[in-house]
Amino acid sequence: MTKTEHEKNNDLFVSNQKLQSYRKMDGKYNNSWVEDSVIFEKNKDKQVSTPMSSSYLGNSFCGKKTNWFLFFLLSFFIFLISYVFFLQIIHGANYRDLAENNRQRIIPIPAERGLIFDRNGTQLTQNIPNFSITLIPQDLPKNNTEREKIISKLSLLTKQPEETIRKTLEEYGSYSYESIIILENISYDTALKILAGSSDLPGIRIQYGSRRLYSNYLLDNSSEYTTSTPYSLAHVLGYTGKLNQEELREFYTQGYIPSDSIGKNGIEKTYEKTLRGIYGHKRIEVNAFGKEQNALAEESPILGQHIKLTIDVEIQKKLEEIIQTNLGALKKQRAAGIVMNPQNGEILALASLPAYDNNDFSGGISQDTYNKYIENENNPLFNRAISGTYPSGSTIKMAIAAVALQEGIINTATSFLSTGGLWVSSWFFPDWQAGGHGITNVRKSLAWSVNTFYYYIGGGYNDFVGLGVDKITEYLSKFGFASKLGIDIPGEQLGFLPSKDWKEKTKGERWYIGDTYNLSIGQGDLLVTPLQIAFMTSIIANGGTLYKPHLVASKINAMSNLEERIFPEIINENFIDPAHLQTVKLGLKDCVDYGSCRRLSLLPFSSGGKTGTAQWSSTKDDHAWFTAFAPYENPQIVVTILIEEGVGGSETATPVAYEFLRWLGSSTCYLSGCPSS
Repeated sequence: MTKTEHEKNNDLFVSNQKLQSYRKMDGKYNNSWVEDSVIFEKNKDKQVSTPMSSSYLGNSFCGKKTNWFLFFLLSFFIFLISYVFFLQIIHGANYRDLAENNRQRIIPIPAERGLIFDRNGTQLTQNIPNFSITLIPQDLPKNNTEREKIISKLSLLTKQPEETIRKTLEEYGSYSYESIIILENISYDTALKILAGSSDLPGIRIQYGSRRLYSNYLLDNSSEYTTSTPYSLAHVLGYTGKLNQEELREFYTQGYIPSDSIGKNGIEKTYEKTLRGIYGHKRIEVNAFGKEQNALAEESPILGQHIKLTIDVEIQKKLEEIIQTNLGALKKQRAAGIVMNPQNGEILALASLPAYDNNDFSGGISQDTYNKYIENENNPLFNRAISGTYPSGSTIKMAIAAVALQEGIINTATSFLSTGGLWVSSWFFPDWQAGGHGITNVRKSLAWSVNTFYYYIGGGYNDFVGLGVDKITEYLSKFGFASKLGIDIPGEQLGFLPSKDWKEKTKGERWYIGDTYNLSIGQGDLLVTPLQIAFMTSIIANGGTLYKPHLVASKINAMSNLEERIFPEIINENFIDPAHLQTVKLGLKDCVDYGSCRRLSLLPFSSGGKTGTAQWSSTKDDHAWFTAFAPYENPQIVVTILIEEGVGGSETATPVAYEFLRWLGSSTCYLSGCPSS
């Protein structure tokens, strides 16, 4: 039976009520049911399906899935923007450089190294053109097989072992765009032949440079060079050599490159920045093999400055010759000599024998040659003049006498009886002359080097109170002992002044009066360098000023020729009364006139000097010292000689100084008032 219109409306009402009840469950709508529910209405003859509520159906697109989707999209776009910023802004310059380096190279142009001259303008160094075969690691294939093929071919071309090339690339591989030297010091013709044979090898190029040579002239206008500088000057000049790994890490940020040389010793090392100059640069375009195609830009290098030394090469030669001759006669091998101007601290000659040829080291030394040097028991690489430390022997007595006068321990009239030595309990401290020297004052003590006099003034005896170890070391430090004087080449040693505390800590013994006696005559644990003895002598000669020793007189601009002078520096002065220094100076003149230095009395000019014999071994000969100044009035020269195991100062060291001063007086103007330059 057909439902009436009223019944249909009633059924629709009931359905709506059920729908509402299902929409609420515990105060919440049951959306899952709503999403699947659709109410159909009839509109006349047409049935239309209409969602009950469009808002319920829309909730399926605005829930958690939509939020996660939007979060993902936002994160993705943030990542893209950040990555683009990272590539373009933060590392943009690096990637741009990498791209440019694929087609461009910056090639350094080495600056000509400054030359070194002696005080009179004699040239002591040369820069000889040389060529090297270099390789840029970045241009090598990344594939190991291809890389090894190139190394093998390069080995055949350069006649270098494959392992050597491989090791070089491993050591410097981190410097990808720098030129690494594979073979150096080759002729231009050889370089061209190798370059032609390596046309299909990537990154190979010829690098022009120069090799340092320590010589004065070109022999017979040929391609063969010879040295005319004395070997002993090698300790002064030093040499240049290739940068090692440690040096490269230290100096790379200062513009040094793997193929560079650097001063390794002597003046070359101390004045490296002055001599090096400023490198130029050439920007080139390269092909896929790293071969130069076009020059894009070039910046010229700036020449290094020249250096003029205080050294007089003729004095250096003569000093070395005389020492060497006397060593041969004595059958000795090791010695040192220093000649200086006491009025300003300039070093005129500095010799250490045996010496070495610094040309052997320039640009690199063979292992065989290096082994010959280091295996030589006389150690020719050791600079005895500034690095050797020895007991001073009696040369120290001039300082001890000056200190005793300064402290009022003695005066010019104070005398002691020398009978051959002093007894302290069961210990005997001898004079060098059996029976002693009789009544001795300060001048006679210096003339004849009387030990007894210095036992008294140093450590005291009976009722006489001496200086004592503390006062002695206090003053000796003012003379420059146990410290570096600051000479402008590497290797200077401090020397050593013993003390009570030092002996107790190192030897576990207390300080005895005998230790003070030994210190007072330059024996025992006291250690000095020949340089310190020379400058102690200069203090007596010039009236009380300790200058800083220096080997460089000036720097010269290679372009403008303008000269920058190096002025004397004072380390200490006025710590001893000039009157007391004059008394000591007279005692050193007495040594020449009638004492142990009287060999120098044969010279045509007056002088003063002091001998010294330093005991250091119970089985080997003593070291021989002699130090002197001349002329007596207004001294211009101090000469100090040390002969290792030379037996006695007056027997072996004094003749060397005598021969040298005789030559100096007859061949130069140094002792006749010539300017010090």
